[in-house]
Amino acid sequence: MKKEYKVLTQKDKWFSGKFDPEKLEAAINAYAEQGWRVITAATASFPGLMSAGREEMIVLMERDK
Repeated sequence: MKKEYKVLTQKDKWFSGKFDPEKLEAAINAYAEQGWRVITAATASFPGLMSAGREEMIVLMERDK
């Protein structure tokens, strides 16, 4: 059976650029209704050019195609 993957980040439409745990929960539940399930989550660090770096949460989801 083939799998399909989705990457959910803080830049996703759900968050409007600002991380909110309640919005993350709502997004995961909405995707779960479409058959998606979280397979892993991590924090990625990105260096800044003129300022301190930033961290961004990344959630990897999958579902059967």
